[in-house]
Amino acid sequence: MSHVPHELADEFPDAAEKIHELKLNNAHFAKIADAYHEVNREIHRIEAEIETTSDAYAEEMKKKRLALKDEIAGFLTA
Repeated sequence: MSHVPHELADEFPDAAEKIHELKLNNAHFAKIADAYHEVNREIHRIEAEIETTSDAYAEEMKKKRLALKDEIAGFLTA
């Protein structure tokens, strides 16, 4: 599979160390990061036409990814 865009390391390139630390030490953050990863992979499979779905579902997944990203950003700026 090709490179998956929008991975956390791509979205927050200056926060890689903090992301790693939070994943190890904060169970809630780890859960959110895992959820982001799963949603992002699903969106990638849809956009790469590996999976087919409705446009409405794809948009719903993109909104979910954005909400998770916003929550992650909140942890990184705290």
